[in-house]
Amino acid sequence: MMEELMGFEDQYLARYYTKRRIVIVRGSMQYVWDSNGNKYLDAHTGFGVAFLGHRNPRVVEAIKEQLDKILTVPLTFYNDARASFIREFMRIVPNTYGKVFLQNSGTEAVEVALKIARKISKRAEFLAFMNSFHGRTLGALSVTGNEKYRRAFEPLPYRVRFAPFNAVDQVDKLVTEDLAAVIVEPVQGEGGVNPARPEFLRALRQVTSERNVLLIFDEVQTGFGRTGYYWAFQGYGVEPDIFTAGKSIAGGLPIGVTVVRREFGDVFEPGEHGSTFAGNPLVMAAARAGVEVLISENVPERVRYMGEKLLRELSDELSGLKPVLRVKGMGFMLGVELKKRADPYLDPLIGMGLLASVAGGTTIRLLPPYCITDDDVGLIIQSLRKSLVE
Repeated sequence: MMEELMGFEDQYLARYYTKRRIVIVRGSMQYVWDSNGNKYLDAHTGFGVAFLGHRNPRVVEAIKEQLDKILTVPLTFYNDARASFIREFMRIVPNTYGKVFLQNSGTEAVEVALKIARKISKRAEFLAFMNSFHGRTLGALSVTGNEKYRRAFEPLPYRVRFAPFNAVDQVDKLVTEDLAAVIVEPVQGEGGVNPARPEFLRALRQVTSERNVLLIFDEVQTGFGRTGYYWAFQGYGVEPDIFTAGKSIAGGLPIGVTVVRREFGDVFEPGEHGSTFAGNPLVMAAARAGVEVLISENVPERVRYMGEKLLRELSDELSGLKPVLRVKGMGFMLGVELKKRADPYLDPLIGMGLLASVAGGTTIRLLPPYCITDDDVGLIIQSLRKSLVE
């Protein structure tokens, strides 16, 4: 059965991901099971999507309730599920911000942020950073700093300058008055789980403000509790003009959100932007429940505590091993950087019951759900240590 399923996908589904030879058929919170009944601790979580756990009961119940009402209502009409989500979502957004733009993915949220920056500033050029990742549609790809993602599609539509990440001493020179915006991840995800230095983000905020350049934070992976705060920028004490969100908000359903400062208002005239599926009631119901889980279960506080524990124990147990260069990250966005390619270690980890991903080529990336236990931490440490030693 497993070989038949994989063969059918391989025959008809265009392949643009490296496939792992297991068939995932079921999930519950931090665990998933394959077609042979094998159980795994999921520290991959669909590149961070299942941060609230697989089939979180509160999210599932909200989806079931909405299924009996209506599944699609365009943004040309009002909808109760959408209004309920927005009301809850604004509880975790600082008062500085006043408008949200609903989309279907993190990449779309980035596209909207870039359009907003161009519309407000009336300028066309952007500053982004080496090793950054902002998405694979052409606009988001334009500001993605890893050349391997861009090379096949150049020339890309936006004019972008790329600068070294965390180069505090270069900020004054790089942020020029002809820019529409600077876009940056508080922690680079796909680029290798690289946290920004606080002084770097502070410098970006100061210089962009002085030169009337907008500052965009891409929080698609870092946001919604992942780094131990509702939004990573709150941990840094630096507020951008625009920030993007997505991935884990709707408990596994597709969503993207772009948030702007209150003074910007609606930004677009009718017709200048749109999305057929954005604000879908089913997704909105799931996302409202996701926000409720985030608040009621004190998810950021739990992640700060458990994330510090996991980072400390990973450092203690792995730092002396021959293949390991360093352990890094924030909250439940952690990486074990190696002196060699990380991909060969993923299959042995699967064999030990742990799912992980690769970032930046040489980093084993861990994006576990907020609900992992001390026993799960032990499994992560034990599996990584054994695979790296062997």
